[in-house]
Amino acid sequence: MSVRIYSAVLVLVGIFSSTISYAQSGNNVQSIIENSRVQGALWSLHVLSEDGSVLESYNPDQYITPASNQKLYTTAAILDGLGKDYRFTTEIYGDGTLKDGIWQGDLILKGSGDPSISGFLYDDDREYVFRQFLAQLTEKGIKGISGTLVADVSLFDNEKYPKGWDWDDLSFYYGVEINPLSFNNNAFDLQVFAEGNIGDKPRIEWYPKIESIVIHNNQTIVDKELKYDEYYRRRLGYNEYNLASKLPQGYIEEEALSIDNADAFFLESFQFFLKENGFGVQQDIFTEIAESIDYDTHTLLAKHSSKPLSELIEWTNKESDNFYTEMMLKVLGANMISIPGTFENGILQVKSFLSNHGVDTVQVKMRDGSGLASGNFTTTRSLATFLVSMQEHEDFGVYFKSMSIAGIDGTLQHRFKGTPMYNNLKGKSGFKGGVRTLSGYMDTAS
Repeated sequence: MSVRIYSAVLVLVGIFSSTISYAQSGNNVQSIIENSRVQGALWSLHVLSEDGSVLESYNPDQYITPASNQKLYTTAAILDGLGKDYRFTTEIYGDGTLKDGIWQGDLILKGSGDPSISGFLYDDDREYVFRQFLAQLTEKGIKGISGTLVADVSLFDNEKYPKGWDWDDLSFYYGVEINPLSFNNNAFDLQVFAEGNIGDKPRIEWYPKIESIVIHNNQTIVDKELKYDEYYRRRLGYNEYNLASKLPQGYIEEEALSIDNADAFFLESFQFFLKENGFGVQQDIFTEIAESIDYDTHTLLAKHSSKPLSELIEWTNKESDNFYTEMMLKVLGANMISIPGTFENGILQVKSFLSNHGVDTVQVKMRDGSGLASGNFTTTRSLATFLVSMQEHEDFGVYFKSMSIAGIDGTLQHRFKGTPMYNNLKGKSGFKGGVRTLSGYMDTAS
C-alpha cells in the first residue's frame, strides 16, 4: 500500500541534484546532503506522511526564502476565500444615448481584477475578450462612439507593485504592474529574428503595435557559434525600451516585456482593436476613479466573465505566474476586507487562513503573494505542515490538480524524467537568485 508523502525541499545557494537516489545510497537524508557536491549550501527539508508523522527532517526550522513556493500559501487562501467557482466579471457601461448607430457619450470599462484577459486560457487568442465585447456592442446596434474610453480602476489602491520587488525585475513579464483593468498580462510580446549578416540589426515584431510603445533596436547579429547574450531594459515610468542583445545568426528570441500605466495600455489596446475592426472611436483615452461614477445612471452594454477560479489557480501554480497571483491576492483583500484592495489586506487574509490550518504565522513573513519579493521567509516545517492540513480542505482536489506533475507539465515538465519521481511528484518549484525550492506531494512504494 502506498503512502502519500507531504514534502518540502529547500536549497539555498546551491543546486538540488535529482540524480541522487535515496534507495541506492543506503543512507539517510542527512548523509546524502553532507556527502553531496553542494555541501556549502544551506539545506532545509521536512517530509511528513499523510497522517502528519515525521519521516525525514533536516534543518526544518531554519528560516528560508520560499521563492515561488510562497504561491502554495497564497493560492490556497484565494481558493478558500473566493471559492473554486468564482468568476471575474469585467463590464462596459455607457454614459450617454445611442443615436444612428453611434453611442453619444463615453464607454466606461470597469476593472474586476481579472488576470486572464489574454490568450493563455483562450487558445492563444489574445483578443478573445475584446471580441466578446465588440460582439455585444454590435448586437446593441452600436457601431462607434462620439466620446472617450474611460477606465474605472477603483477596485485596487494605487500601489502598482508589491513591496520588495527589485527594480531590475520590472522590465520583464514576471515583474509587471498589478491593475484591476489589465490586458495581455500587462506586457507586450516581442519577437526577434536574427536573419541578417553579422553586424546587422535583427528584425523585430511586437504585439500590440500601439503608438505608446517606443522601441530602440540596438541589437546585433553575431557569429552563429556564439551564445545568445540578452539585454532588455524599460525606462521606468515610460513605455520606452532599449534592446541591446547579441543574437547568433539564425536565432529567434521571444520575450514578454512589461508595460507602464496598465489601465491606459488596456484602453489603447482595446481602442486599436476596435479601429482595426471598423468600430468608430475617438483618439482620447482617460482613467477615472469610481467614486465619481454613478452606475445607476449608466447603461450596461457589455460584460465578460472569466473562466472559474479553479482554472485560474491551475494556470497560476503550474506556470508559476506572479501576475495572476498578485492580481487575485488584491481581489481577495478587496472582497474579504474592504475596497480598494491592497497587497497588505490580501496578505492578512492569507496569514489568517494559514493560522487556521495550524501554521505558526510568526514563522511566515510575506511581502508579496508570489514569492518574487525580497524579504519573504518561512520554514519547511511550516510548508509541510500546511500541505498535510490542506488535504482536509473541501477544495483539496482543485488545489492538488493545480500543481505541476514531474516530467509532464508546468515548471516541472523537464525535471525528474527517468526517475521514480516521474509522473508521481505533484509539486511547486521555486527559483530566485541563490535559491531553489521544491514542495509538494508524492506516493511511495511503502
